[in-house]
Amino acid sequence: MKKIQLIRANFKVARAEYGEISRAQLNELGELTSRDHVSVAMGDVRLLDRRWYVTHAGLLRVAQRKRCVGIRTTLVAKLSDPAAKRWVFRATVYKRSSSKGFVGYGDADPSNVSPLVHGAEMRVAETRAVNRALRKAYGIGICSVEELGAFSPPFPVEPQRQQNGSRASVNHASTNGQPRLRDRLCLLIRQHHLDASLVKSYAADYCGATALREASRDLVEAFISHLAEWAIKDRDGLVSKLSSYAKSQEQEVHA
Repeated sequence: MKKIQLIRANFKVARAEYGEISRAQLNELGELTSRDHVSVAMGDVRLLDRRWYVTHAGLLRVAQRKRCVGIRTTLVAKLSDPAAKRWVFRATVYKRSSSKGFVGYGDADPSNVSPLVHGAEMRVAETRAVNRALRKAYGIGICSVEELGAFSPPFPVEPQRQQNGSRASVNHASTNGQPRLRDRLCLLIRQHHLDASLVKSYAADYCGATALREASRDLVEAFISHLAEWAIKDRDGLVSKLSSYAKSQEQEVHA
């Protein structure tokens, strides 16, 4: 996708998701898009408290586009305290095989992570270390969402159980200050003029569920990213894929 097209697409999606956006915020988004080819629709960046933040997924996509050769993470045992659920990681990003690497450290404990991810402090610490190393390696000056203590990371967290033993639905909960998954999916459907019923059928199939509401949050989020990328790169191909579900629906009706 050409740079100018992506900038325009990012402005359109950002306005739809976040409402009124200042000129300064749009300018910053334009610079990020031009330099790092980030996508708002795919969740590479998010607007929180009037500031743009990059996400872990966005940083990984930047690294992939720039052909990062590897990332190594190591637990810093002497600074960690498992009993207190405090973890410290060291991450090294290798841009080239001959590179000495760019190092970043990340720490996490119950006091500096969202209550939503208590019990996952080790993974938060590793993610923060990787994010900092990636930001150093590729000159990304804005902070990442996962480094903010008030927000939960994007990786899946075991959902809490309700009193009756069943799991609470997390498919459409709002986290990280971002729109609900349902809202993000509806936005993509409207933006690319897709058939909502066919998208839901495709989503359920993609997530391996009989109905979309039964799919886990992480699978739904993965599907939304997949749908956004395909819609941008090849909408005609996506429409053709969706049409196959229309045929399936017709066969079910006449069965």
